[in-house]
Formats: sequence, structure tokens, C-alpha cells
Amino acid sequence: MQIDISIVIPLFNEEESLPELAEWIEKMCAEHGYAYEVIMVDDGSTDNSWNVIEQLVAGNSNIKGIKFQRNYGKSAALNEGFRAAQGNVIFTMDADLQDSPDEVPEMYRMVMTDGFDLVSGWKKVRYDNAFTKNLPSKLYNAVNRSISGIKLHDMNCGLKAYRKNVVKSIEVYGEMHRFIPVLAKAAGFRRIGEKVVQHRPRKYGESKFGWERFINGFLDLLSVQFISKFGKKPMHLFGSLGTLMFLIGFCIVVWLVVQRAIQGADYGLTNRIGFYVSLVTMVLGTQFFLAGFLGELVSRSAADRNNYLVEKDLGL
Repeated sequence: MQIDISIVIPLFNEEESLPELAEWIEKMCAEHGYAYEVIMVDDGSTDNSWNVIEQLVAGNSNIKGIKFQRNYGKSAALNEGFRAAQGNVIFTMDADLQDSPDEVPEMYRMVMTDGFDLVSGWKKVRYDNAFTKNLPSKLYNAVNRSISGIKLHDMNCGLKAYRKNVVKSIEVYGEMHRFIPVLAKAAGFRRIGEKVVQHRPRKYGESKFGWERFINGFLDLLSVQFISKFGKKPMHLFGSLGTLMFLIGFCIVVWLVVQRAIQGADYGLTNRIGFYVSLVTMVLGTQFFLAGFLGELVSRSAADRNNYLVEKDLGL
């Protein structure tokens, strides 16, 4: 049977919310006639979450469960859920009941009818602490928009909808779950939309995230941008920087030598700060160039060096 939607739910210690969330999803899908599957990925929970999932799977054949041996993080849970998902449109949703399944039908329509590759939720009105989450989140998303060029107000929103081939074409690792739209754009999926969604107060448990996610997230964003632009052509960056720095250092040396020729022996090369600046610049330039050369060797040897996404082919 063709599955209309897959809902991937990464979770860690959410035993209280899972039955209510599963019932809500089942009700929503029944009202709209969706053929669906729910994939709950237990990221090494230390509470009773897995036993709850087993009970839900036994009572509903549309629910599936994946359990990690230990806590690997949200990115690993999403990546595993994406691998297992078979729906035409794949949703991600947090397990804490702060994301509303009632948003699914409209986001599904935006993908299937409006032609979006990815639709991200925007929690325009939030019920989090204004100083510890809301304000840092606004700043964080502003930086993301500026660097990535993707005009989303809430890139880290857990409620998102993806066309199937989007999630099958990307790999989510480390802490890259925050930047799936960036990964999707780098893979050639540029029809990215946004929908204002309801944000509900947390009913059970407590937040799993702290301030460190904003610092780590900024560094991860730089990593994503670098990999997407220069992952398969590192020499274009390091080689260019290295050549430029070497030429700057070389020009300084030439200028110093000309000065020495004009002014004679009284003009001491080694007494000039420019002499040492030129040496450092030329050495750094050489190192950058060698780094690009080594990166190119690694890139040429990578197993995915010729992995390209083909959207359509005719007559083959």
C-alpha cells in the first residue's frame, strides 16, 4: 500500500507524552484519510519510553519503533528515521507535544500541491522563556538567514515536511539536524517554504537543550556552508588563499630588495618588519596551498565523489 505520510519522531525520555501524541496523530490521519506510518526513534532513553513504544506498536500497525543502544543525538535519530521512512511526504515532529499534528494537512498540501520540496514550521508565538530561549533563538535565526541565504524565521523548528527524495538525498550527522534546510539547498532542493504553526506549552518533562546549542550551532552552520561549497573542491578555497598570501609576501620581498638597491648597504633588510611579515605570509601561503592539495587528494579518493542527484532522465 502506498503511504501518504511518514512521521519521524526522535525522542529521549518522553514516556509520558507518547500515548497522547500517538492518539492525536491517529485521529488526525483518520479524519483526512491518510495512509500513514509513525516512526518513533528512541535515542537511548533511560526511562520507560521503549516499553511505551512497544505497547503502541502492538496496538497500532502503523506505528514502528527504532531503539538506539545509547544516546547518539537528534541528528542520528532523524537520519535513521529518514532511512526507514517510505511516505510520499515525510514529517519530523518532536515528541514533547509542543508540535501540533493538526498542522500536518496544510503542510502536506504545500508539498504535494504547491510544489515545495521542504516546508518548515515557524513558531511565531512561543511559550518558552523570553530571555533564555526566545531572544537567543531570534538572534540565532537572523545569523542563519544572513549566512545561508535561506529566509526562514525558525530554522530549528522540529515540525517540518519534506518531499521523499529530499530526505533520501541528504545525510544528517553530528548536530546538523538544525540545518537540514541548508543541506537540502546544497543538494539542489531550492523550493523551501514556511508555515506559521502553533507552539504549545510543554506538558510533560523539561527541555533537553541549553545555551551551548547556540554556540555549537553557529560553528555547525559554518561547517555546513564550507562543506556544501568546497567539500568536493577544497583547492578552490585553500589554493586561492595560499596563492594570494604567497604573492603578497613575494611582492613585499621584491619591494624591500628594490629599496635596498636604491638606498644601498645602509638599508638593512633584516631590520625591517616587512621582511618578517613577508616570510610569515609566504610560509602561511605555502601551507594553505598544501592543505588544499591534500584536501583535493582526499576528495578524489572519497567514495561519494561521483554521487550526483538526477532529478529526471528521458529515453534511458
